[in-house]
Amino acid sequence: MSAGAPSRARAIGLLALRRLAFAVPVLLVVAVAVFLLGAASPFDPVYQYYGVQIFSASAEDVARARTELGLDDSVFVQFGRWAGTLLTGDLGDSRSFRQPVAQVIAERLPWTLLLVTVGLLLAVLIAMVLGVLAAWRQGGWLDRAVTATGHALEGIPPFVLGLVAVAVFTLGLGWLPGGGLTDAGETASFAQVATHLVLPAVVLGVSQSPWLVLHIRQSLLTVLAEDHVTGARARGLGEPMVVLRHALPTALLPFVTLLGARVPELVTGAVLVEEVFSWPGVAGAVVKSALAVDFPLLVALSLLATAAVLAGSLLADVAAALLDPRVATDG
Repeated sequence: MSAGAPSRARAIGLLALRRLAFAVPVLLVVAVAVFLLGAASPFDPVYQYYGVQIFSASAEDVARARTELGLDDSVFVQFGRWAGTLLTGDLGDSRSFRQPVAQVIAERLPWTLLLVTVGLLLAVLIAMVLGVLAAWRQGGWLDRAVTATGHALEGIPPFVLGLVAVAVFTLGLGWLPGGGLTDAGETASFAQVATHLVLPAVVLGVSQSPWLVLHIRQSLLTVLAEDHVTGARARGLGEPMVVLRHALPTALLPFVTLLGARVPELVTGAVLVEEVFSWPGVAGAVVKSALAVDFPLLVALSLLATAAVLAGSLLADVAAALLDPRVATDG
């Protein structure tokens, strides 16, 4: 091991510690912002709590419910009460789901992680294949088709792709189910879940792939013009060997950072895709908790999404620093 290896590892460790320390005030600001935005919401939580029974409830019952739920307290008192329970490890109870917040998240988060993981893997696979082929055949019909399609897809929201997929593959061809986790009345077996996962995962993967495809294409074109690639060609190596062994590894280094930067869009895209396909992940809980001004659940889900974005950025930066010694670690 070289003498610089320990100092490099120490610098990367300090980078991770700085990012983790920075995450604390960021999460605190997000939590306060969610409470303030919820307080400004035009929706009355007690109406969402009662549902249609609000029309038969007496004024005394509604007033008692408001008191018991703490809805008459100021937003800062409600925030302090929530923060106090959080310090004890309790995320509180969800008013909209009538369940502990931890239970709501535990039931839904695995399905969201499954969708996001499969969608991201598909996006990376699409980017690797099409990005490399487009750069390899620069200026040809394949390059022009991939580039034009990538720029077109950049402007199409994931929910539009989802609706088109349902219209074509569910309603038109009848090949795949258009929503839910299983068919009606069926248990959540591997075959049922896999069949229902195809369309939402493909839509999420395709919606996230344009930036990755175009980035790999441009990065590979830049590397193909560098001296070490020219030298490999001069030594008589075949073009597949030059592209895949000498150019692609160098071109993939900035790709790792890009993956981390795409995490916010991946989270947003997953929420939209889950809503279109009625996928039982956290998206439905986000929408329901926002409409019901369900502070405990809404704050927990917002902090979870923020933590995912911060973790994705940190992992990407650490991976880039480990792969490339030239990457600075003082950011």
